[in-house]
Amino acid sequence: VSLKSSHFETLNSQQKDQISLYVDALLEWNQKMNLTAVTERTEVMERHIEDSLAIIRPIDESYTSHCGSSCESLNLVDVGSGAGLPGLILAIACPGWKVTLLESMKKRCLFLEHAVNVTGVANVQVVCDRAENFGHVLQFRESFDVAVARAVAELRVLTEYCLPLVRVGGLFVAAKGHDPLQEIRNAKKALDLMGASVLHQCLVESHSPHGQRTAIVCLKDHPTPRKYPREPGTPAKLLL
Repeated sequence: VSLKSSHFETLNSQQKDQISLYVDALLEWNQKMNLTAVTERTEVMERHIEDSLAIIRPIDESYTSHCGSSCESLNLVDVGSGAGLPGLILAIACPGWKVTLLESMKKRCLFLEHAVNVTGVANVQVVCDRAENFGHVLQFRESFDVAVARAVAELRVLTEYCLPLVRVGGLFVAAKGHDPLQEIRNAKKALDLMGASVLHQCLVESHSPHGQRTAIVCLKDHPTPRKYPREPGTPAKLLL
């Protein structure tokens, strides 16, 4: 299979080994629980690993340009981490980053703990909680430099999950499909309410069959009002 360009190939041998161990664990656990629809190793590498690694450049460039410092030691949260994509892969590729994997499903959290153990990644913590609850924990609220989400929820919903966790002057980066313009339009009110605005969309080379993906990069300029996020389940039902 010919890759368009491989981010994986730019990693060092230890990082490649860690990702290989992660993929082994993912495929093994996927036989007993639904972590991914992708079951072939090559496809996991192309669609999950490469897509996750591809988001580093938009984070790096946007943070350096707009947040006034380098990306060497980011504090990042992956909201709705699922199988650890992209968060765990980012932690492997960027060992200076401190990464929190936020996932509400207990079974998935057990997998994430296992994956962290087998890969030996030291810069990761797994938190089993809903974003609506975690966003109100004072220790974590508005404490992260960057929040990322590769989840399937609509942008205006992700906005309410993610931005309460991001510090003023930090970034929210959503990995979306090839044409997210309608989602961006629909999310304008939610972004305003959460204290953020869209900086830019960055085309991300993707190896998935759906082709091009887009990273929507948002900058938080004001604190999020205390009432957000709303009660668990509400953001997805009563859209802003």
